[in-house]
Amino acid sequence: MTKNLNIEFEKAVRLLAEHLPVSDETTRKPVLFHDIRVGVFLYEKNYSPDIVLAGLLHDALEFSEISEETLSKEFGETVLQLVLASTKDASITDKNESTNELIMRCTSNGQNALIVKIADIIDSFKFYSSENNTDQLKYCMRNANAILEYKPDSFDDKIFDELKVWQNRFSNLSE
Repeated sequence: MTKNLNIEFEKAVRLLAEHLPVSDETTRKPVLFHDIRVGVFLYEKNYSPDIVLAGLLHDALEFSEISEETLSKEFGETVLQLVLASTKDASITDKNESTNELIMRCTSNGQNALIVKIADIIDSFKFYSSENNTDQLKYCMRNANAILEYKPDSFDDKIFDELKVWQNRFSNLSE
């Protein structure tokens, strides 16, 4: 990857560190570390700079006061659109409806948006399995099932196969 991506990655980490809430023992999942892992996962898999940065910033709008304008200005409109696609609609309270709407929105925004969401879910699978958190693993399964159900046949990336491995591992937890 380029030196420029490394500089942008660091800039995004600094922005998140300034604006995300501080995690403690009562935190469901430390968000900053999760966001960094998602970005690094995509970086190490050699995804495009926009996908890597969107993966790193995917929780910025949902869990901080960082604005859409700031994301667009600092990282470009493409990164903003990928982050928006991965941001939950807080007005939808039914968990199944919320998941389906989010995944369909990612899908309608293209394969890159779905790749960002899958990287988020894979990291969540890893974290919650290490914590033996069955409730959150069910959340991961709900997302994985929706992704693989709504994914167009034309979307073809190795990350879908990795998601299937996690889905199969926890298939006993489907709701």
